[in-house]
Amino acid sequence: MTKPVVAIVGRPNVGKSTIFNRIVGERVSIVEDIPGITRDRIYSSADWLTHEFNIIDTGGIELSDEPFLEQIKQQAEIAMDEADVIIFLTNGREGVTAADEYVAKILYKTKKPIVLAVNKIDNPDMREMIYDFYTLGMGEPFPISGSHGLGLGDLLDEVAKNFPNIEEQEYGEDVIKFSLIGRPNVGKSSLINSFLGQERVIVSDIAGTTRDAIDTEYSVDGQEYVMIDTAGMRKKGKVYETTEKYSVLRALKAIERSDVVLVVLNAEEGIQEQDKKIAGYAHEGGKAVIIVMNKWDAIEKDDKTMNEMTKSIREHFQFLDYAPIVFVSAKTKQRVNSLFPIINTVSENHSLRVQSSVLNEVIEDSVARNPAPTDKGKRLRIYYATQVAIKPPTFVVFVNEPELMHFSYERFLENRIRESFDFEGTPIRIITRART
Repeated sequence: MTKPVVAIVGRPNVGKSTIFNRIVGERVSIVEDIPGITRDRIYSSADWLTHEFNIIDTGGIELSDEPFLEQIKQQAEIAMDEADVIIFLTNGREGVTAADEYVAKILYKTKKPIVLAVNKIDNPDMREMIYDFYTLGMGEPFPISGSHGLGLGDLLDEVAKNFPNIEEQEYGEDVIKFSLIGRPNVGKSSLINSFLGQERVIVSDIAGTTRDAIDTEYSVDGQEYVMIDTAGMRKKGKVYETTEKYSVLRALKAIERSDVVLVVLNAEEGIQEQDKKIAGYAHEGGKAVIIVMNKWDAIEKDDKTMNEMTKSIREHFQFLDYAPIVFVSAKTKQRVNSLFPIINTVSENHSLRVQSSVLNEVIEDSVARNPAPTDKGKRLRIYYATQVAIKPPTFVVFVNEPELMHFSYERFLENRIRESFDFEGTPIRIITRART
């Protein structure tokens, strides 16, 4: 399901990061009373009542020649361009400023739904401060307090009213949906062209559920696939070509609709921090993952090179220790054909169901080999386990007291389940519940 996108936009020091953290429910953005501290857009998922959405925290827009402000403006413009709804955040204590009017002029041009929020209205006696903000021509201002969490419900109700009706393209259960994600210039487009340029049965090109995405349907050896390609979302202009963080939002949209995610790396440039951030979204989304090291033809190699690179990938991507690694070259088409059998395998594992009787035999054997440690004289007792979901495979373990399940023992159980069943390429989830 593709989620709507909400961007929080405003001049510096109006409390965007505080509001972002309140809506997300955890401390994600850096909060400090220094203008310009949020230089890049920060992304997260959030929900309100029955609505799920992605939210972007942007840097502030200001009329100044201070360092980074032009880049901040560019970042905010990109976020506004990709947003379905924009929260225009202002500071009630300071009133309407020239910078607010400047932001308003930029927002008028977006033609997007805009919800005006006046922050730092910390008590009812301060509500009269919001009246000046009607002059911005953005409709009714919503008084809120980021520090106290006041008024956010009314604000989010108004935001949700403006969410678009996103219609999903329906595909058969046997169709495997996959996408390629990664930093700019890792070779995603070349790999896509390599896929489509080979002997495939291309069924059709269908406009996808996101504004610029293209879903390409085709089959290989009787297996039907949908490749979710968001490359068309790249706009012209230096801002979009040089802003590396722009790739994150494209990746999020593709990940949400995929069963299998190919995390593409560039062998020439090596592993970058941004690679790990983008891959983390696929892992957190519970998707099957394949790590693809592209441009392998450009590397001088000996008989140890591949093993050394594999070791380096495992060290950098410890949270993806279940993901297979494939070394390819889109340019020479080296090993590109090998990707489809691996996509099939990890997709099948992503949907794998384990019989409860067999699962409990594995759990009982694991506990017999390595009894759960005690905590303050109490020992964890595992009574029963069952699988409750697929994509990703999710298991509920019923115990005497869930707080006794230490993360290290949970990891031990996960490893034993992986050893017993073929879950290569897919994360698995373990949920601990008290037996009732």
